[in-house]
Amino acid sequence: DAKSNAKTLQDGIQSVVNAMMERVLNKVLYTDPFLSDKFKAEKPLYAALVPEEIFKGSHFERRFVTPFGSAWEQLAIVAAKHGLGRAESGYIIHGQIHGDRLKRITEVLNRLEHGKTNTGRIRPDWTAELEYICKARGKQLPISIVCDIHVENPDDGKKYSFEIKGPLHNSDQAKVSKEKLLKIHAMEPKPVDEAYFCLPYNPYGKRSLYTWSHPARWFDMKNDAVVLIGDEFWNKIGGDGTYQGFIEAINQIGKAYRDRIYREYLGMEPPARDAEVKL
Repeated sequence: DAKSNAKTLQDGIQSVVNAMMERVLNKVLYTDPFLSDKFKAEKPLYAALVPEEIFKGSHFERRFVTPFGSAWEQLAIVAAKHGLGRAESGYIIHGQIHGDRLKRITEVLNRLEHGKTNTGRIRPDWTAELEYICKARGKQLPISIVCDIHVENPDDGKKYSFEIKGPLHNSDQAKVSKEKLLKIHAMEPKPVDEAYFCLPYNPYGKRSLYTWSHPARWFDMKNDAVVLIGDEFWNKIGGDGTYQGFIEAINQIGKAYRDRIYREYLGMEPPARDAEVKL
């Protein structure tokens, strides 16, 4: 029933996050701790001007952000199993594509990277670009694409591909995803029913306010149908209510980890008013 399904999703999400957080804490507390004497010796000017807790925080952040990148994929697999069906990361799609379409994909990417108009650089337009690419033919060539997450729904046989990037990723990452998605959509026969460029959360709140510049060179982040951000992504891969379930599951375990980080890493008592974080 719905209640047990929600509990299964919650347990899966918390299992992934718990494992990741334990690895991070083990690293910053034991295998790669912040060493005060080393910091003062290497950066005496910084140490003289700024409380070392600031740099201790950045030491933790660097060792936290990188593993979370891979955790998003694991969390997406948990959500997909809850919603669309079977899921696999690093899945290789094999198929065929017309040679002239490959040339047009390269042309489109070069134009987005270097092209200019009277009012500035060329703006991405997924629908127009794909339409232009798919008008080309040429000899069919074999092609393989490694997608971040591949999902298959056993009930209706539909297949999905998701490229998942952090919300503040760099331009090269967006370009690689754009190229892969154009190739997937231009393959014939098409190997999946739907394929998307996804951000697991939106640091700007609403999609209409998303203004990170790097992916904007490759995607119209506010309007392209191929783009899913935050709740759009989680509810697509896991079904309606998945995003809210995701937030609730994280909040349930969040305070315990924040308290541990205060006490074990920063060496201080948690502030009395430490509320849940509403993503």
